[in-house]
Amino acid sequence: MVGDRVVVGMSGGVDSSVAAALLVEQGYEVVGVTLRVWPWRGADEPATRFGSCCSPATVDDARTVARALGIAYYLLNTEEEFDRTVISDFTGAYRAGRTPVPCVVCNRDVKFGSLLRRARAWEASAVATGHYARITRDDASGQFWLWRGVDTAKDQSDFLWPLSQEQLAAARFPVGSLTKPEVRARARALGLVTADKPESQEICFVPEGDYRDFLRRREPAMFASGPILDSTGKRVGTHGGLANYTVGQRKGLGLTTSRPHYVTHLDPERNAVVVADAAALECDRLTASQANFIGWPPPAAPTRVRAKIRHSHDPAPAVVHAIERDRIEVVFDQPQRAITPGQSVVLYDGDRVLGGAVIDRRAA
Repeated sequence: MVGDRVVVGMSGGVDSSVAAALLVEQGYEVVGVTLRVWPWRGADEPATRFGSCCSPATVDDARTVARALGIAYYLLNTEEEFDRTVISDFTGAYRAGRTPVPCVVCNRDVKFGSLLRRARAWEASAVATGHYARITRDDASGQFWLWRGVDTAKDQSDFLWPLSQEQLAAARFPVGSLTKPEVRARARALGLVTADKPESQEICFVPEGDYRDFLRRREPAMFASGPILDSTGKRVGTHGGLANYTVGQRKGLGLTTSRPHYVTHLDPERNAVVVADAAALECDRLTASQANFIGWPPPAAPTRVRAKIRHSHDPAPAVVHAIERDRIEVVFDQPQRAITPGQSVVLYDGDRVLGGAVIDRRAA
């Protein structure tokens, strides 16, 4: 309803800036918030002191946009909470030989978790972000549905699959119906300082995008050397720590074998990296846990979907089976390459997001 208060998470980028601007245009009372998730201390060089999410320059950009839009703006210190949730999950996944997606945890536990609770304490009706995704409410069931963004090249719905019905009801994605060029055009028309700001591709809390250096400083034990084994168990090399590797990796193995080898498995119990040829990366099924189904119950029977196994993956035809309440098996029509534990498997019906889960392993 026009006049309602909406809290907008402002990252200092163009997407969240335009999200705030669109809500102002629609008549909402908008409050801009930047979450400081990382300490303002550390290295002497500014470029390595902060992640992209909360540097002084980022905060200055967000504050400047808020001032231009005539909205209230606050910088919130969420460092301890972020460490306890997102970073703890991130490091724990690498410790277990997985490759995590920290944005998924951040969206569930921070942006639409603690920030939403704080927004409600401020008598706000919703939290908005600059995600390229859309939400609708089904009139028949009253359930909220999540959809891919109109700009499929920028779609971020795969980072939002864990959101509950309560969270979706209070979430707003104002730029989800726009393309990236349209968003930049809006920002230029409004004279916002973020209009032509380059996009960041790094993990927001990792300076310079070097997650390995981040982990090495936080948990050096992850980088204990160990064996590289082939599919028969024969030792063919030595690795420099499991956190240096991910499933599908070819470069950086240091092997002198006659044919290319790829990482197929990380074994934290043996502190071993397992490699094989390219064919061994192909698999047609996986199991996953922490499943969340959006607007429908866990399937009582095998259900046709399209499923993607990483952000850059095109959804592929598959069948999803519910194993237990929060576990699923996904069987693809065709083998998929490099199914990676810790990544999300996200389920679609066309552009509608049916849900998702965290990949545990590829199934035999």
